[in-house]
Amino acid sequence: MATVNYAVRCFFTNPSAKNPSKPRPFVVRCSVPLSSPRDASTAVQERPWKLADARLVLADGSVWRAKSFGASGTQVGEVVFNTSLTGYQEILTDPSYAGQFVLMTNPHIGNTGINFDDEESRQCFLAGLVIRSLSISTSNWRCTKTLGDYLAERNIMGIYDVDTRAITRRLRQDGSLIGVLSTEQSKTDEELLEMSRSWDIVGVDLISGVSCNAPYEWIDKTNSDWEFNSGGRGGDNFRVIAYDFGIKQNILRRLASCGCKITVVPSTYPASETLKMNPDGVLFSNGPGDPSAVPYAVETVKEIIGKVPVFGICMGHQLLGQALGGKTFKMKFGHHGGNHPVRNLRNSRVEISSQNHNYAVDPASLPEGVEVTHINLNDGSCAGLAFPALKLMSLQYHPEASPGPHDSDTSFGEFIQLMKQAKQAA
Repeated sequence: MATVNYAVRCFFTNPSAKNPSKPRPFVVRCSVPLSSPRDASTAVQERPWKLADARLVLADGSVWRAKSFGASGTQVGEVVFNTSLTGYQEILTDPSYAGQFVLMTNPHIGNTGINFDDEESRQCFLAGLVIRSLSISTSNWRCTKTLGDYLAERNIMGIYDVDTRAITRRLRQDGSLIGVLSTEQSKTDEELLEMSRSWDIVGVDLISGVSCNAPYEWIDKTNSDWEFNSGGRGGDNFRVIAYDFGIKQNILRRLASCGCKITVVPSTYPASETLKMNPDGVLFSNGPGDPSAVPYAVETVKEIIGKVPVFGICMGHQLLGQALGGKTFKMKFGHHGGNHPVRNLRNSRVEISSQNHNYAVDPASLPEGVEVTHINLNDGSCAGLAFPALKLMSLQYHPEASPGPHDSDTSFGEFIQLMKQAKQAA
């Protein structure tokens, strides 16, 4: 039987001795029997901590060693950073992150675990999660499972113990980068680098992969325990058709809490069928990717605007911009987080907003009559539009803010008012 031998040199000081400051050395030897020579080699290599077993290879050639959690394998995606301090579960289930690796700048992730009340869609659509420190325990009264188990069940890759500050600085300096996450040791760094440089997210229709397949009715309101703005609710009921370009469930809950009866339709749903339902208003939702990659959605928006009041959020805002004749462009690293300051130009009110987008509308390309209503105070980009003659309003950010502050929740009330005015004028 094989054994592993250990020898430790120790020092002992006797406080009652004549010279207590002089330590006496001694050696402790021990041996541990093992069942086979193979066990002996394994025991020497084992550590009480996880070793780096994953790599993030960016298209700029940099290689980042990390530890894996969640699913295993190899995945390609665009790397973006999110500055939210909390709400990682809502971020994981936000369809707008399809095709992207989300790097959380907040270093400690996973401490509240997972609960099924905070999900924003039916599944996780992002390509992977990149964090600095994975919590070794969970502490929340709603927690049902750990973050690692949750990602593994949904086949989503995650890495931790990586320098997220350094990667964030690189993304801010060079812009969003394509990367490859891999736990497969058989793949070389050069192979992973080639994968990252041969894939692109620009021009890819990501909406079709996250939209619903058939129309359905939505009835759930914001739970009374979480309702934060009950003033002015009730009154007239409005029929709203919501186009699902990757819609978050809390957008629907906020509309339902305002008294709306909502029918959610797929991204390819014909405008003629929508207008046949005689809605009081139409919502164009958030969604992932490049608005120029979905010309069918732009055509749908063109056919609807001017006929009923419309409200565009995030991707919906960009599609409205293109439908009005404007242009969109890809930002350097986008806006992702729950702490973006926005100024409402109509009343000079500053709102702290929740944002998640890599594209923006060029206000200089918009026709006469379109009003820029909001600007992002970090970079001056267009954050909101209105065209009163066409009963149109839009926001580049998320007024439902899940996660994030609720400064912009009044936008849902403005949409209600827009529908009410149109109804009275009919």
